[in-house]
Amino acid sequence: MYQALLADAKFHEQLLAFDRDLAARCRAADCPDCGGALHSANYRRKPRGRLAGLGEEHDRRFSFCCSVDGCRDRSTPPSLRFLGRKVYLAVIVTLIAAMLNGVTERRLGKLAATIGVDRRTVARWRGWWLENFTLTPFWRAASASLMPPVEASRLPAALLERFAGDAGEQLIAFLSFLGPITGGASMLAF
Repeated sequence: MYQALLADAKFHEQLLAFDRDLAARCRAADCPDCGGALHSANYRRKPRGRLAGLGEEHDRRFSFCCSVDGCRDRSTPPSLRFLGRKVYLAVIVTLIAAMLNGVTERRLGKLAATIGVDRRTVARWRGWWLENFTLTPFWRAASASLMPPVEASRLPAALLERFAGDAGEQLIAFLSFLGPITGGASMLAF
């Protein structure tokens, strides 16, 4: 069910629309440091795992720069498409790591070959979810509010299962939940 989302251009368009909305809200809020106006300072990413038929707009990471001389701080809004500085798209990092809890070796090999990701990279993602992610201040605060507690050894699948709806709605809710760690100052601890 999730594999179909990876190949669905409409789903990726929807993620881009959510990111545009998050960017508009960030820009409207002005500079968090000095209150100055924010100017576009989008930058191009080279995300791996992106559908070939999608346009270049899917490679842009929305970001803003303060217009006030002496400040010029960057404001990067949360994203549903990009997971911090990870090279692969957030949906790829999430879904392949989640599938490790219930996918066969054969299916994982086929999926990894389709997307073009090495098994060692998948192992690093799994390690990131189980070790680095669970140590972030974001996860410590967020996991405290989840009852019953999320089984950390099954991340990200155990967390993904907490969200209601069909596969697409679950994934969008999950990526929205991760928003605080996808941009801005929170990326430094990422």
